[in-house]
Amino acid sequence: MTLAGYAEDAFTWEGSTRRIFRRGSGPAVVVIHEVPGITPAVLAFADRVADLGCTAVLPSLLGKPGGGARDPRRLASAFARLCISREFNYFALRQASPITEWLRALGRQEHERCGGPGIGVVGMCFSGGFALAMMVDDEVLAPVLSQPSLPVGLTSAHRRDLGISDEALARVKERAGVGMCVLGMRFTRDILVPAERFARLRKELGDAFVGVEIDSRVPQLVGGSSHRKVPVSRHFGIPNRCSACI
Repeated sequence: MTLAGYAEDAFTWEGSTRRIFRRGSGPAVVVIHEVPGITPAVLAFADRVADLGCTAVLPSLLGKPGGGARDPRRLASAFARLCISREFNYFALRQASPITEWLRALGRQEHERCGGPGIGVVGMCFSGGFALAMMVDDEVLAPVLSQPSLPVGLTSAHRRDLGISDEALARVKERAGVGMCVLGMRFTRDILVPAERFARLRKELGDAFVGVEIDSRVPQLVGGSSHRKVPVSRHFGIPNRCSACI
């Protein structure tokens, strides 16, 4: 299936091949979808990225690209794959999901392909923390964590965990100390994205972490849910130093 307006390609790294979709020109922004896959809402956000003058790069990690998010069968299939896949860490502490190695390799390729000083990365929900894990590479200049929900917050340690190793965190802090920033977003009452995780990010990164916490009590912002699709689509570019650095 080819998405209208997007060029389809494939990327292989260490024997693992996945489909990717591109639109636009200019520096690359890797948009990592949420469950159940590349939905129309994710595409709408990627369109905005392309319209800003960047190349939106969408890897397909789950499901059939272009399908709706509310299809029960599609959701069940995506969650089933998540549960059995060894590429995603749900409960492991101080570890990045193995899929982030493939994503880092994709990011390096897209930087070489698209040019510019670096790339942006936007992770959403289960993939929210992947943007932080990818920040260990110099190519990543604009990491955005939209509702980073892994690891699942079973214990206080899990709720504080950032989904990366101690070595990777040290590298992230090193980069944050020289002008980089990390943009994070959550709803205030979202139990899938614990407040402790954002508190830890503030502690570790200081002013380099820009946390946007949307009040779950405001119906016009939340629409009856405290875990909604792509809140970053409303806030992309806040602050300018996060989005403009690529």
